Amino acid sequence: MYRSALIFMSFCIAPLAFAHHGAGTFDRDSSVELTGTITGVDFVNPHAWVYFEVTGADGNVEAHRCEMRAATVLRRSGWSEELFVPGEAVTITGRGDRFDPNSCYLSTIEFEDGSTAARYGQLIAPEVQPESSANRPMRLANGRPNLSGDWAPEQLVMTDPEGRGGALVLLSTVDLFEPGEGRIGDPTLPGQGGARQYSTREVTLTEAGQAAADAFETYSPEFNPRMRCETTSVLFDWTFDGPVNRITQAGDTITLQYGQLAFSRAIFMEMESHPAEIEASRAGHSIGRWDGDVLVVDTVGFAPGVLSPPILSSEELHVVERFQLESDPVALVREYVAVDPVYFEGEYRGSDRIFPADIPYGPDACEELTFVDYSEQAAAP
Repeated sequence: MYRSALIFMSFCIAPLAFAHHGAGTFDRDSSVELTGTITGVDFVNPHAWVYFEVTGADGNVEAHRCEMRAATVLRRSGWSEELFVPGEAVTITGRGDRFDPNSCYLSTIEFEDGSTAARYGQLIAPEVQPESSANRPMRLANGRPNLSGDWAPEQLVMTDPEGRGGALVLLSTVDLFEPGEGRIGDPTLPGQGGARQYSTREVTLTEAGQAAADAFETYSPEFNPRMRCETTSVLFDWTFDGPVNRITQAGDTITLQYGQLAFSRAIFMEMESHPAEIEASRAGHSIGRWDGDVLVVDTVGFAPGVLSPPILSSEELHVVERFQLESDPVALVREYVAVDPVYFEGEYRGSDRIFPADIPYGPDACEELTFVDYSEQAAAP
């Protein structure tokens, strides 16, 4: 097989690219401030949109929309669909779109009731008090570790809360950085290293893997499953973009429900081996066993897809995960190893850490609206 140069993949970079997948059409050098009346909201993944009407100095009314972060992320930051009351006033600052004059990239928002928020900040409103779910028994009645419950990675916020620059860092570390410190997409600069739940990996691509990576287009629905509101892989979506996941231990099955894109996996604990015939799927077929207090999950039977952009995966993908509880603070650590001789050589390794969720699990609808030219819709009768 052809040995390509090592490709260094870092999940502290991946969220930046995906979280800003629509930013290519927004003009970083432009500033807009719009005051109008809310007409609706699409509170969806991968990006939510607020719709409003603005009355110009000439008395003409124009329809506008502005892009926000994913609904799941917004809910974790205290935002809710109920904030966007049709008929109420709203003031938005942000960046304009290079091609669509009726769309913008929201930086800040102020609602009629005085609630305010920056794109990467928590909603500032007296009634917003996230509940903690950290008070949970560490073991079930049968003595096994208690993995059941709602889990989420620590929120990522920007060192510039308005989202105009800087880097994504963990919420607990944002005060360690100067506002706007770091740059999007450059892990060598200050601020980029804050996303510690994402691990750096290196993998050598095969000739086929290199060709697929070279052809991969991050923002294309043809190449990227997330642009079609589909799950990327069992590895990528467990922590990407701040999902709230749910684990249910019931009988001989452990169920993993991913908080975005309505994705679910079943881990069969009483099976010693995979069946001879498996219907290929994005979730694959998982069997589990306990190694002391560690849950070991072996998964095969994957449908060809994307492991972690731009690395593809084939039907030969084989993943082994190890889940283990930590107690101080309460956290669930997952280590994983993937092999796929079709697209890369050796092992693709990584780890992540999630915590008791700050909001309940609840999958949000997904509808990819980034590629809509809203100026055409706004002009329609």
